[in-house]
Amino acid sequence: MPHITLKAPAKLNLFLEVTGKRPDGYHELATLFAKTSLTDRLDIEAQPAAQEQLQLTLTGPLASGLETGPDNLALRAVRLFEDVFHQSLQVHIRLEKNIPFGAGLGGGSSDAGTVLLGLCRLFGKNPLALLPQAARLGADVPLFLYPDTFLKGEGIGERLTPIAAPGPLPWAVLVYPDTLVPTKGVFARLAPTPSQDILTNLSNLDRLIRYIREGQPFPQWQHLLFNRLEEAVLPYVCSVRNVKEDFSAAGAAPLMSGSGSTVFALTPSREQAHDLAGRIKQKGRKVFTVHFGGNQDENN
Repeated sequence: MPHITLKAPAKLNLFLEVTGKRPDGYHELATLFAKTSLTDRLDIEAQPAAQEQLQLTLTGPLASGLETGPDNLALRAVRLFEDVFHQSLQVHIRLEKNIPFGAGLGGGSSDAGTVLLGLCRLFGKNPLALLPQAARLGADVPLFLYPDTFLKGEGIGERLTPIAAPGPLPWAVLVYPDTLVPTKGVFARLAPTPSQDILTNLSNLDRLIRYIREGQPFPQWQHLLFNRLEEAVLPYVCSVRNVKEDFSAAGAAPLMSGSGSTVFALTPSREQAHDLAGRIKQKGRKVFTVHFGGNQDENN
């Protein structure tokens, strides 16, 4: 059976402002996504079939507790592909799970988007043609149909603009405190933000993107990193707050990713990242040292 092996990258939000709330209950965002070298690994076998046959096998250090049934996002992605292109498939996905679940890193969305990407490559389809439908699986899923490392997100995060980043790019230390932070609860706790504060932050986001496009070194733009959702998480989730405080005590400038619970800090070099990771490690935390990079095809 034809197959393809892809890496599904975790994302960070280098910037996240909530700009409003829509009538359907979703919040409007302005965010800057960055894909990282922390990845799940998907091996996808697929061929046309008279009747749909879907199978998902989970492996890897963080596979425990994840469902392999029809509600898994990876299998929902296959069914979306079938619906859009009016084709029944026989598909076997082997998913090596390395990205923590419910951590603000987009792991499930990355798996779904990477499945769509893999099927498009196997069957000669343009993955960007799936952008409107992919958002039905989750607001972050369209992000992973792009090869780019940095993308600006608007709307509910699904309106995306790739950002060229000539570098040099920093390294990042990610700390997951083994705590799930339900996104719905975070947004429910979020207080309204004055419109002037939002306008100021949108200007800061534009500056951040400009500096990255110009290849400015990260100390020039680190002060512009921001996440509005921290104010709806840090006072309520002590494990996330403790990670931020420990980063700060180590001399770093930490930021929570997405709705949490992962907190990260940037460093100029790999060596400094490993040094910081060693100082921030504690029992009950998962610590990752990563660089930035987009989706990778292991077959090329």
